[in-house]
Amino acid sequence: MYTAPTDDMQFLIDDVLDVGTVLGELPHYAELGLGNELTTALLDEAAKFAADVVSPLRRVGDAHPARCSDSAVTIPPGYGDAIQQLGAGGWVGISAPQDQGGQGLPELFGTAACEMWNSADMAFALEPFLSAGAALAISAHANDALQSTYLEKIYSGEWSGTMNLTESGAGSDLGPMKTRAEREGHHYRIYGQKIYITWGDHDATDNIIHLVLARLPDAPEGSRGISLFLVPKFMVNEDGSLGERNDAYPVSVEHKLGIHGSPTCVMAYGDNGGAIGYLVGEENQGLACMFTMMNEARLKVGLQGLGASEGAYQKAVAYARERVQGGVPIIEHADVKRMLLTMRALNEAMRALAYSEAVTMDLAHAGPEETREASQRRIDLMIPVIKGWLTELGMEVTSLGVQVHGGMGYVEETGAAQYLRDVRITPIYEGTNGIQAADLLNRKLGRDGGATMEAMQAEIREIVAKLEGQSDARLHSIGARLAESLADHVETTQRLLATLGDDCFIALGGSFDYMMQTGYLFGGWQLARGALVAANLSANSERVMFCDRKVNTAQFYMERLLPRARAHAGAIDAPGESLVAFSYDWF
Repeated sequence: MYTAPTDDMQFLIDDVLDVGTVLGELPHYAELGLGNELTTALLDEAAKFAADVVSPLRRVGDAHPARCSDSAVTIPPGYGDAIQQLGAGGWVGISAPQDQGGQGLPELFGTAACEMWNSADMAFALEPFLSAGAALAISAHANDALQSTYLEKIYSGEWSGTMNLTESGAGSDLGPMKTRAEREGHHYRIYGQKIYITWGDHDATDNIIHLVLARLPDAPEGSRGISLFLVPKFMVNEDGSLGERNDAYPVSVEHKLGIHGSPTCVMAYGDNGGAIGYLVGEENQGLACMFTMMNEARLKVGLQGLGASEGAYQKAVAYARERVQGGVPIIEHADVKRMLLTMRALNEAMRALAYSEAVTMDLAHAGPEETREASQRRIDLMIPVIKGWLTELGMEVTSLGVQVHGGMGYVEETGAAQYLRDVRITPIYEGTNGIQAADLLNRKLGRDGGATMEAMQAEIREIVAKLEGQSDARLHSIGARLAESLADHVETTQRLLATLGDDCFIALGGSFDYMMQTGYLFGGWQLARGALVAANLSANSERVMFCDRKVNTAQFYMERLLPRARAHAGAIDAPGESLVAFSYDWF
């Protein structure tokens, strides 16, 4: 059974990130009373729901996959009731504006809740993830009439949402899209088929609001000619009641490696006269509208990597305590202890980085006017790192979970392998990690000549100075190792920026290694921040065991995991000639 690590979450939110000061004193959040008591209450309620309601569904959903028959999807037993409870608890709209039916809390709290849902059952967690993302796009781009009709219902959990981008001939490149839209009075008719539509159909909510990308007859060629449309499963009458069924139906559900409980649908629009849709934003500006939700979506995908990893870690620890070999529990074996501590350290680094940048997202939204632009540039830079690094580590940590179990990990009845199967999709969707790496280097780093990255490197340098000035030898060592990694990162950043201007192919050939190097450095930075806070608390006899454990975990990360950043730097240092010289005909 999953138990949320609320002690670490609260330590990050209140002690390291100091949400009560950093966010609580902003006018946007001043009336919420952000602080330890609110954090405790929210985390405790979310943890209880994750453990008691969602976690028992993980194995149920895996063993009873969603299925499609007669143009309708059946979801696993218990999912519908849990989704309704999630909505009734206000969790779908936890970070949404209050005037749209949300709770108006910072994204940071939505981030913590999202981690818990994904640790408990990633397949289940995809439903509120997509709904919140769809609502965000509607809020940012739809007209007042659409917002007033749909937002509150989605944020309350009464209705759910999806996004429909991909087609069989248009994956990451949406230019060849064939789904079309035709003008008809005050609405449009949508015709076409979409694939990989997460939670595309079900009966857990009264209505499903599809956001569909389609092309108008006179649209420009390529991605510049794509528009976004809101297509409800059931039409909505003027009084807000539900009307007739729209021409939007599931054709089938995919049989997947993991996340079996999540209905991944092939959706058909317009087979019976045309699905009625409403324009969101302006014609031919659909990609810009859809990308509004991408920062949040990619942060949430990174949290899926963390969530699955935390679940896998907890299961591995429980098994290692019980499994006796050589006369002792295997947790006492050196290599098993190494694996478990690797899992723990990576989880804590991922959590610290994701939560820190959730605060950046809040500051970009509600911080002082003069700093919002800089915060937005920072979160834009960091999103590909969070999505890419956390999901790559998610595969490693969940695989280690199987390894700790030994042969029993390969047997489905233990449930260890499910974490690995479920998380395997995360480096693929919402933009593959190769796309994230290219985005980090070519767009986010290149657009300002590395200025935003330099500002973040300067923050790391400040933490290094504080650590190296401490009398505690543990902190001094953490600071020294972080300084070495930072120096490598500064060097590779400048090298790649120079190469980007000379040979884009060579630069992009090193982009994945750069994304991973950045992730390891920044994860270490956030653990170092936590270690500094923890050491000071421990010195004052506060939460001594917890704080000493935090410092020790950070030490292990610096000694055994941060050196991976140098390996990635070494790969970037290579001239790249072998990548260019290898002929495409040789594959």
